[in-house]
Amino acid sequence: MAGQTERIFVLPGDQIDPSRVPSHPKRPLRLGPGLRHIPPSELVPTVAGQLITDHKRNSIWVEYNGGRYIPTVGDLVIGTVHHSAADYFYVTLSSYTSNAVLPQLAFEMATKKTKPNLNPGALVYARVSLANRHMDPELECVSPETGKAGVLGPLIGGMLFDISPGMARRLSMRKYAEEGKVVILDELGAAGLAFETAVGRNGKMWVNSESIKTVLAAGRGVKETDEKNLGVAQQKKLARKLIKDLS
Repeated sequence: MAGQTERIFVLPGDQIDPSRVPSHPKRPLRLGPGLRHIPPSELVPTVAGQLITDHKRNSIWVEYNGGRYIPTVGDLVIGTVHHSAADYFYVTLSSYTSNAVLPQLAFEMATKKTKPNLNPGALVYARVSLANRHMDPELECVSPETGKAGVLGPLIGGMLFDISPGMARRLSMRKYAEEGKVVILDELGAAGLAFETAVGRNGKMWVNSESIKTVLAAGRGVKETDEKNLGVAQQKKLARKLIKDLS
């Protein structure tokens, strides 16, 4: 079973068989969205969807497309700067969550003299560093281990597309079972379209390219795949149509 992904359908409040909860001798269990932990060891679904167990990553979560985004520590998100104060940026993650707090020094090489200047409306790619029900979520644009930004930081140019939280998870986790794979962006790239993307677990996707038509094609491809729940063969057909429309 190691390395495989299992799926069963669950409803809120269902009992989860302990045998379905993965265990790993070296990795802690990663509890994803749609589940609540009731001490000492009970897991209860909070939404209806597919219970997915990934033994290789020692993680378990409920896959669903609807619902609002709930910040979780470690999530990569795309936020919009709402306003700034002396030491913080206040960042909107979704219409249903309070503004997240992004310290102005939580950027690579940032100091009080060199901290970034982000105006309202600016986009940032960040990691959720603090999330609980009693405090506003907190973000960072550096790795806590290395202090380096990596892919995190301000997103310049491009366009932002709204997608479902479920699609955001599918895009972020490429090793899905065949029926859950998202190949539309790979197909467009293989056809010669040059673009870069960033995916936020809060249901946001940023696409940038020198060609606005390419940006729109990539965004349309993912949104149509999301809204129509297209399978792999259907995505490949859509990619061919989008490429034809560009020519």
